[in-house]
Amino acid sequence: MAEAELPNPEELHERRGDHFSRRVALITALYAVLLAIAALGGNHAMKEMILAQQQSSDQWAFYQAKVIREHQYRGQKLRLEADLLERGATIKPEVREKLEGLMQKFGEEEKRYGEEKKDIEKEAKKLEAERDQWQRKDPYFLFAEALLQIAIVMSSVSILARSRTSFGFSVILAVAAAILIVNGYLTVVDVPLIPHTRH
Repeated sequence: MAEAELPNPEELHERRGDHFSRRVALITALYAVLLAIAALGGNHAMKEMILAQQQSSDQWAFYQAKVIREHQYRGQKLRLEADLLERGATIKPEVREKLEGLMQKFGEEEKRYGEEKKDIEKEAKKLEAERDQWQRKDPYFLFAEALLQIAIVMSSVSILARSRTSFGFSVILAVAAAILIVNGYLTVVDVPLIPHTRH
């Protein structure tokens, strides 16, 4: 009868450790994937925020130009009105008619610029709201990146120290980061403790 060989307890412990290390290494790779997704989301949010800010600034500059033109036409119209009042009956009828025609034209231009600036203002405010929305998303990605970097370090420490506690802590950090990433993309809730600007 063949003699049964009992496994060496040290070898069993080593194999168990190798299994733990492999599992932690695979999960750490998943953390790295999540980190890439967070970085992508953060970069996209920052880019969209800057673009919306630039477009909004352009619209406000255009709005200011319309306001200036509106005031110029209003000033010209008021000057002609004052001139007609001052000169009264002494003005020739054909000159009065010409001045009244100019006054009407200036009034129409003033009104046109006033209407145009309203549409531009709406567009500028819409772009500002878009900028603010991207600005709200950005910090979630930023904090998720930080948590995932810490999670990667903690999981690496858990392999070296064969510490399940360190690994458990890394999992908690990664889950929190994943929640922040989802919230960054979907903006389900506003977390009051997270500042909404990146410096």
